[in-house]
Amino acid sequence: MIYLDYQATTPLAPEARDAMLRWLDGPDGTGFGNPHSAHRMGRMAAAAIEAAREKVAALFPPGGTVIFTGGATEALNLAIRGSGNGGSVSYSAIEHSAVGDTAQAAGRSHVLNVANDGQCNTNQDVPGDTRLIAVMQVNNEIGVIQPTVEWHRKAKENNALFLCDAVQAYGKLEVTGADMIAVSAHKFHGPKGVGALWVRDGVELTEVQTGGGQEHGLRSGTLSPALIAGFGAAAEVAKDRREEDAAHVGALWNRARELFSEWTLNGSAEARWHGNLNIRRDGLDVARLMSDVRDVMFSAGSACASGSGRPSHVLKAIGLSDKQAKSSIRLGFGRYTTLEQIETAAEKINAAAKEQGL
Repeated sequence: MIYLDYQATTPLAPEARDAMLRWLDGPDGTGFGNPHSAHRMGRMAAAAIEAAREKVAALFPPGGTVIFTGGATEALNLAIRGSGNGGSVSYSAIEHSAVGDTAQAAGRSHVLNVANDGQCNTNQDVPGDTRLIAVMQVNNEIGVIQPTVEWHRKAKENNALFLCDAVQAYGKLEVTGADMIAVSAHKFHGPKGVGALWVRDGVELTEVQTGGGQEHGLRSGTLSPALIAGFGAAAEVAKDRREEDAAHVGALWNRARELFSEWTLNGSAEARWHGNLNIRRDGLDVARLMSDVRDVMFSAGSACASGSGRPSHVLKAIGLSDKQAKSSIRLGFGRYTTLEQIETAAEKINAAAKEQGL
C-alpha cells in the first residue's frame, strides 16, 4: 500500500516509538509510574514529561507556556472557552470544525471570508465586541498558508486575543506569533492522543475541564509520560530535520505537479505547504476512484468530514461549486514518502480517472 494521507495522520517516527517504550514499562519495570505521585517512580515520570516539554517548547516562540492536552481539539476548546465568556469569536471560513463548532457553541461568533486562493486576508472588519480571532497557519484540506502574522497584529489593534491552529505547520514551518497556539503530535510523526496549547506569558485562561488541576491548573487528568515522551522526541527530530524534510517534500511536490498536470489545483500554488496537493477533475466520481485505487491511501476531503456526504466547507469557501468540491481529492506526503511511491500512485490514479472518461 502507498500512504498519501499525511494531513489525516503521519507515520510514527522510530525515535518517538523508542522514547515511548521506556515509559510504557521499561526494562526494569519502573516506567509506568504516575507522574503526579510523590514517590521515586512518580518523580522519574514527571522528569520525563518536563524534558519533553522543553523539546516541544523549542518549536514555539519564546515567552510562553506549553500545556499538554489530549490533542489539538482539546487544546482549541481550552483556548476558546477558557479565554472568556463575553464578546464574540471571529474565525476564518476554512477553520477546522474544532474551531468553528466550538466558537459557535461558546457564544457569539463571526465568520471571516477567504479569497479564491484560500487566504483569509486582513482587509475585512471584525465585530466591535470581538474578544478572540482564530486563523489557522496552514489549512488542513488545501494546504494554503495563512497571513497569521498580520492577523495577530490586527487582533492587537482590536484589543482581542489571537488563536492559531498550527496543527499542520508545527514541526514543518516556523510557528508564527500568537497569543495561543494549538498543535497535535500525530500530525508530525508523534503518537495519537496527545497535543498541546502554547499560551503566551500574560494571557490568563480559566479551567474548562475540572478535576485535579494537574496541568498548570488548566487541564485536569493524569498525563501520559509515554505519549508525551513520544511527542517530545518527534518535536526534537522535526527541529533537527526541518530543512531536510522541507527540501524532500518540495521535490515530491514538483514531481507530483508534473504527474497531475491535467488536474486543477485547489488553492494557491505559492502560499502553500508543499506536502498537500488538493486537486480536482470536473465530473470525477471520487467514491469510484477510491474504490478502483484501493492500494493508494488518499482523501476525498479532511479525515474529519469523510463519509459525511457533504461537500467540503473549505472548498466551498474558496468558491467551488458542490460538484467541483465533490470531484476533488487530497494527496498528502512527507518525510517517509518516496518519489517512486508518488509516481506509482499517480499512474494508478490517472489510469482510474481515464477509465471514467476523463
